[in-house]
Amino acid sequence: MTPHTAADVARGVFRLLLQEGFSPLLEFSLANGRRLDVAALGADGTMLGVEIKVATADLKADCKWPEYLDFCELFYFAIPPEFPEELVPQTTGLIIADRYGGAIIRPSPRTSLHASRRKAVTLRFGRVAAERLAQVGQLSPQPCGQLEEEV
Repeated sequence: MTPHTAADVARGVFRLLLQEGFSPLLEFSLANGRRLDVAALGADGTMLGVEIKVATADLKADCKWPEYLDFCELFYFAIPPEFPEELVPQTTGLIIADRYGGAIIRPSPRTSLHASRRKAVTLRFGRVAAERLAQVGQLSPQPCGQLEEEV
């Protein structure tokens, strides 16, 4: 069996989060200079963060993940099915995913964000999402099939 890549796990996490009512973004930079593998915003404004691990050595050497917690209300590690679950910190949520989907195996504890931090993270999330959409050409200066006639 071929080991799963981080891209495989990210794809499954993306699908899972969409099913759960979250709007996900890959590689979301935080104000402290760290970067979440996946950040997602819930319909109620909940900020969710995911750190993907596909190699045990990577997880064991990672001491930066606690720095994500100040920017998320929910935090998960996402691992492929063959990854040993017992290595994932028990104080976080756990998602198992492959390229086809994922499942929440252990719910994340919920923390609260200060109102000013929540606003800053939410605004950044919206701006990043809009900029990425514009970069892929989804928005053009003049929409196809003019909605209004030029004056």
